[in-house]
Amino acid sequence: MNKTELLNRLSSTPEERLLLSRALDQLRLADLRSIPAHTGFLSPAEAGAIRRLSQEVGGPSLSLIGGYEDAERRRGIFLPDWYQPEDLDPAEFLSAVRASWFASHTLTHRDFLGALMGLGLKRDAIGDILVSEGSCDILLLPELQSFVTDNLDYAGHEKLHVQPVSLENLHFPPQKVKVIHDTVASLRLDAVAASGFGLSRSKLAELVRSGKVTVNWQSVTRTDFPLSEGAVISCRGLGKCRLTQVGALSRKGRVNVTLERLL
Repeated sequence: MNKTELLNRLSSTPEERLLLSRALDQLRLADLRSIPAHTGFLSPAEAGAIRRLSQEVGGPSLSLIGGYEDAERRRGIFLPDWYQPEDLDPAEFLSAVRASWFASHTLTHRDFLGALMGLGLKRDAIGDILVSEGSCDILLLPELQSFVTDNLDYAGHEKLHVQPVSLENLHFPPQKVKVIHDTVASLRLDAVAASGFGLSRSKLAELVRSGKVTVNWQSVTRTDFPLSEGAVISCRGLGKCRLTQVGALSRKGRVNVTLERLL
């Protein structure tokens, strides 16, 4: 199958086609020159698309790294046969800076993303943005670490002090989680997600059909899509929840489930 046929089959939008075309070029570079080749930072949906591309082509192997275990935005690294994934050094492909401020005001993810984009950075140059109280750790392409350290002066209206930080010393903001115990008629997407997001099943079905819901970072438009334990459900504007446990049937024949919703 040639490149055009492959992209036609795997992409559903012009943006996804461009993403996969660039990734395919890097995949072939790793294969032909026997060197690691890489993408920029990918959203979970983009990473899923590139994983499907790699599986379709059949190699080289793909590693997704974001600087820490639960990173959302990750770079795709295509590895030649001689390169073992366990030998991959994240510091070759990722860097981080820490921005600190001294005022009592709260800064948000949007404040920092806006400030970085204001410096002319593209979204695929920026990984996760970890906002804590009084500091924010930002994952970046390694070649941008010095530039951001020298030029990121403000976020919102707050003066920043920015310095490099190692991946081993990242600060992680506390994650608020709501645990939900419920019973559902079945493990269909619309039933489980309605419980996780506190919506009616009909309203959730509308969101699924309109393309606003992903399962394990892949777009799903089928309301009857079957879920299994561990599935991560994201809904645009509502956040993310995880199906952490599937229990036994209740006396009424409903499925006991436990979900965690990230707040």
